[in-house]
Amino acid sequence: MSKKVHVFNAGPCLLPQVAIDNAIEALKDFSGTGVSVLSISHRTKEWDAVMDECRSLWKELLHIPDTHEVVFLGGGASLQFLYVAMNYLEKKAAYLDTGVWAHKALKEAQGIGEAYAIACSKDKNYTYIPKGFEIPTDIDYLHITTNNTIYGTEIHEDMDCPVPLIADMSSDIMSRPVDVSKYDLIYGGAQKNVGPAGVIFAIIKKDSLGRVSRYIPTMLDYRTHIDKLSMFNTPPVFSIFIMNETLKWLKSIGGVEQMYKINRAKADLLYGEIDRNSLFVGTAEKEDRSIMNVCFVMAPGHEALQDEFFAFAKERGMIGIKGHRSVGGFRASIYNACTLEDVQALVDCMKEFEDLKK
Repeated sequence: MSKKVHVFNAGPCLLPQVAIDNAIEALKDFSGTGVSVLSISHRTKEWDAVMDECRSLWKELLHIPDTHEVVFLGGGASLQFLYVAMNYLEKKAAYLDTGVWAHKALKEAQGIGEAYAIACSKDKNYTYIPKGFEIPTDIDYLHITTNNTIYGTEIHEDMDCPVPLIADMSSDIMSRPVDVSKYDLIYGGAQKNVGPAGVIFAIIKKDSLGRVSRYIPTMLDYRTHIDKLSMFNTPPVFSIFIMNETLKWLKSIGGVEQMYKINRAKADLLYGEIDRNSLFVGTAEKEDRSIMNVCFVMAPGHEALQDEFFAFAKERGMIGIKGHRSVGGFRASIYNACTLEDVQALVDCMKEFEDLKK
């Protein structure tokens, strides 16, 4: 029997076991059709039912108002950087630069029109969220990245914004309640909290579209995908199927509100140990710490123990805790499907390592 492993990968993420089990069954026989989900036509009533259910679950779990629509598209959030600029940038846009992905989104917009960083935390290696910046009212939109997977920082509350607000929520969507009405667009890749790689979600305020004067290629126009219910072309069927199963699991445990309580408990447990343990120190400012990506390094004077702790943790079943190369150290991604038991196992591992070094 294989040993128990605890998965903290930054993405693709750990998925609920029930979603994996149901996907395995669908690979053999999708919805009683006798056909694998990999071979099913996306024009069948059985597939229509999955698309309808998935869309409904998004709206139910996030309390999405009727002013907004949800679409599912192939690819990743990086392609959405272009979608955003093509659909919303007319004169000028502002971006909150809080990390690598936020900066890449800005760079893509600058290839389309005028866009600039309204505030930036690169001066301290993106270890905090800028605050107190003034938002001008003459910009087309403000773009934010709500959670920064590499640096372990997060915007914890929906901001009041005097201009259209657009958010990349790739790595914290469905982890906490969100007031969708405050956003013209929320988008992200599925592979952190809501499914496997290969599909993105976009929650779009319908009357926010059609305001730019440029020609938008058909595939890059959000209106195309709203009108065709995300099936203008063949959708990423298998990825959407697993997304739907993941959202069904989320609903079954009490929805986003209950998930947030669990996520808060997991984050508090791990940060509590980081702050207590003499061998480790967190990298993000405490008020901006992410509840999804927990970044930490060896404490000053103990840097030489890093590789030893990696090996120690790996022997005890910890998977995916190596930090991003731009930060170093360790990163535990504790997305929705990561359990309190998984986090406790990592905490116990850290305590045991400290005891060995006393």
